[in-house]
Amino acid sequence: MKITGIELRRIAMPLVAPFRTSFGTETARDVLLVRVVTPEAEGWGECVAMSGPLYSSEYVDGTADVLRRFLIPALPANVDAHAAERALEPFKGHRMAKAALGTAILDAQLRAVGESFGRSLGVARDRVPCGVSVGIMDSIPELLDAVAGYIAEGYVRIKLKIEPEWDVAPVRAVRERFGDDLLLQVDANAAYTLADARRLARLDDFDLLLIEQPLADDDLVQHARLAQMIKTPVCLDESIESAAHAAAAISLGAAAIINIKPGRVGGYLEARRIHDLCQAHGVPVWCGGMLETGLGRAPNVALAALPGFTLPGDTSASRRYYAADITEPFELDDGHLDVPVGPGIGVDPLPERLDEFTTSAEWIPL
Repeated sequence: MKITGIELRRIAMPLVAPFRTSFGTETARDVLLVRVVTPEAEGWGECVAMSGPLYSSEYVDGTADVLRRFLIPALPANVDAHAAERALEPFKGHRMAKAALGTAILDAQLRAVGESFGRSLGVARDRVPCGVSVGIMDSIPELLDAVAGYIAEGYVRIKLKIEPEWDVAPVRAVRERFGDDLLLQVDANAAYTLADARRLARLDDFDLLLIEQPLADDDLVQHARLAQMIKTPVCLDESIESAAHAAAAISLGAAAIINIKPGRVGGYLEARRIHDLCQAHGVPVWCGGMLETGLGRAPNVALAALPGFTLPGDTSASRRYYAADITEPFELDDGHLDVPVGPGIGVDPLPERLDEFTTSAEWIPL
């Protein structure tokens, strides 16, 4: 496949409400989109990096720079998704940048032959159950109102963001208000240390599906120790950047469950490898979210339809984060989202919306 040029487009997407985690509060997303153009088709990829290096070491300005200076110039003249992955391998890290470029290439490749993302990955179902991530609130009554609203919308699983001093009390309040049948899990975003093990063990009383990334992302050993000290299953997110990391975590007993975010692991080819590895070892996986627009949500929904994704993911409806998306909105149907069936990722940006939110665009001819 011959690429004639690549566009790097920045868009500013206001959130419907502030989203607070243990590492900060977001009120808008500065999104980098990658558009790959070939004589046969064009493809889109969304970079999930945040404006600052908070969730990971990557950030939007840095991903644009590494794409412009290193990754795009390294592409061979004729390329497909696997060849692109091999060409980018010598560059250390920058997995979110690689994922955005690789997804755009794969999208263009599949659109050219009329094949859907889901079929290419090997989906096992045509829709996926959806959970929702609930940020840290100013008060427990505010939290309960938010959770009640999401349950009314049909979400089948609730994830609560937690941090020290916002953990046991809000989890207890949600469990007492909504009962034992609610699928409930928590996400710490690495806000704790092993010294907090006794406090985290208090969450065992609430029959949680999992506790996500309780400790530092670079410490599998202490996660393995924590897993022996609490009953709630430990799920790793930030710690898992590749199939090799997943294999190490499983071997150490550091992860009973793994959250697969394609942007974090370098793209959908590596995400599929992690899925296959976990499935072979009987480790459940689910698809996390990074407040994606419809262009990033579509391939995530397809990924979440693979057979090893046995837990509801963070593949929420568009309106969870955006009053107006840049694609046709994803809408819940009985707590599920349909897997796109069109060529490539199966969705296209709406030109007027894309123009409305665009802050800059750069064309790089090849």
